[in-house]
Amino acid sequence: MLCVLPALAQAFFPPRSVARAHDPRGGTAPYNSSGRGHPAQEAPDGQNSDIFLNFLFKYHKPLPAGTHDYRHREQSFLASIQRQNHLNAMSQSSGGNNTAVYGINQFSDLLPEEFRARFLRSFSTKISLSSHAKKNLKQTLLSKRFDWRDANVVTGVKDQQSCGGCWAFSVVEAIETVHAIRSHSLEELSVQEVIDCSEKNFGCNGGSPTTALRWLNETQLKLVRDSEYRYKAQTGICHYFPRSLFGISIKGFEAYNLRGHEEEMRRMLVQLGPLIVLVDAISWQDYLGGIIQHHCSAGESNHAVLITGFDTSGEVPYWIVRNSWGASWGIAGYVHIKIGDNVCGIADTVAVTFV
Repeated sequence: MLCVLPALAQAFFPPRSVARAHDPRGGTAPYNSSGRGHPAQEAPDGQNSDIFLNFLFKYHKPLPAGTHDYRHREQSFLASIQRQNHLNAMSQSSGGNNTAVYGINQFSDLLPEEFRARFLRSFSTKISLSSHAKKNLKQTLLSKRFDWRDANVVTGVKDQQSCGGCWAFSVVEAIETVHAIRSHSLEELSVQEVIDCSEKNFGCNGGSPTTALRWLNETQLKLVRDSEYRYKAQTGICHYFPRSLFGISIKGFEAYNLRGHEEEMRRMLVQLGPLIVLVDAISWQDYLGGIIQHHCSAGESNHAVLITGFDTSGEVPYWIVRNSWGASWGIAGYVHIKIGDNVCGIADTVAVTFV
């Protein structure tokens, strides 16, 4: 059995005295009694290999010792620990107990450029964006907390793996939920169908959610169930199912630039359904929990995600954002981002779809 060095154990397994902050859907992020997380720490000289071995064991990443790939991954891992310590130090200097916590996760053996190349492949298009929602939104009092998961209209978190298909995941997940809201029937739809068939996108090499929505709207293609068109994490040949007894097509979509109008985004979320957004997610490589308030930029979108809710009851209001990196990442697959200030560019490109 592999050992974990005492000085580094917190980077992998929080001690029994550490409380864990629970997400309403069962996700957890490590915190101590003050609300602070436990940043990764470098091992003493000559002992770094032990903590790296524990990482490989925990995340099921077998690597032959002594190979070039092993040495490269180990050096990338040690660089990640240094980066995570830097991010946590910056977060602590900004004050507050609700800030994001960064540490070791399944991506810690990747260099930032490798992480970006594999997972951050969404891009915006030159489609005309409105500055205000065209739909007439009711100006009713907003609740302090709202989450579409509470209505049982959100499917489980998916894992895009090494396919750069976040753009397709965000679109399909939005359609799943809007359909469930309208029909009271929750279905898992095929992301692979969109990756294989969406015109003017590039499959696992990247794409744009708004381009995919426009294509779905123009073609009226019916999305079949995931069980009929399984996810393969690679771009394949497009297979249409014209004789399928089941299929969901969209009735339209709208896209907006809502920078400075995040309260309007909250109304859209409640009244129209989940919001497809583009964000700068480069710092998400190291995210463990808490509320992201810094370390990302507006105007540099590279990843597509889905906002399912918000919480304004605490000191720092935040969006509840669904990712597509698996349930072991972040807070059971979700990330919390501060509302206001357009953190990570979350309000730059906002889309809703109608089913």
